[in-house]
Amino acid sequence: MRLVPVVLLSLAVTSCKGPEAPAAAAATAEAPSPGSTAVRGKLVERIDAPPYSYLRLAAATGEIWAAVPQTTAATGADVVVENPLVMEHFESKSLNRKFDQVVFGTLAGPGAAAAGAPVAQLPAGHGAPIAAPAAAADVADVKVAKAAGANAKTIAEVYGQKAALKESKVAVRGKVVKANSGILGKNWFHLRDGSGAQASGDNDLTVTSDAEIAVGDVVEITGVVRLDRDFGAGYAYPVIIEEAVLAK
Repeated sequence: MRLVPVVLLSLAVTSCKGPEAPAAAAATAEAPSPGSTAVRGKLVERIDAPPYSYLRLAAATGEIWAAVPQTTAATGADVVVENPLVMEHFESKSLNRKFDQVVFGTLAGPGAAAAGAPVAQLPAGHGAPIAAPAAAADVADVKVAKAAGANAKTIAEVYGQKAALKESKVAVRGKVVKANSGILGKNWFHLRDGSGAQASGDNDLTVTSDAEIAVGDVVEITGVVRLDRDFGAGYAYPVIIEEAVLAK
């Protein structure tokens, strides 16, 4: 979701000592910008604090600290941190150290956490968890029947009627095309049903939920329509469905 990603799922605070949301990234170093999917840099220093590794990266525009599930990446390696989420004024209790800014994510390529490893959760008091992004599903020709009921909407209808639907519960049926688990205490996924269009941006709907959902699943959810949600670090959604539950 763009977590949701799925990978994927307001989160602005100035301190990351609880499960609240991170503040937007400061305009320093190579922090993610809206629409970015990765942070790149040369590994200058690695500090292991199982089950995590803190990486000091030399990027084109400055130094970045990143935190990923524990890795064997060696100093001097060019690394890519995927699914980035910036945390401001982050305190690592395991290291007894405060960072002005840390980019949380998962490491791509050699040195990444072993495939199939469980999703890493940050220790209590460390803010947002790290989630391994699921692969995106085939979205070339998604066609899913609309949910039934008075509050049922297609994805395009949710976008088209967003002002009237704000803070209302709707039922949507669609295919999970991207998912990320355990980010900021929620599971984030993207639904498509074949309505809407890529060009107009009304064909893909981000949903957050406590439910466990896999990429490729066709599901029906009921949740609350929220507008203009900005979670920082480029994770901003003009329309999102939150508190979603699966239809029984």
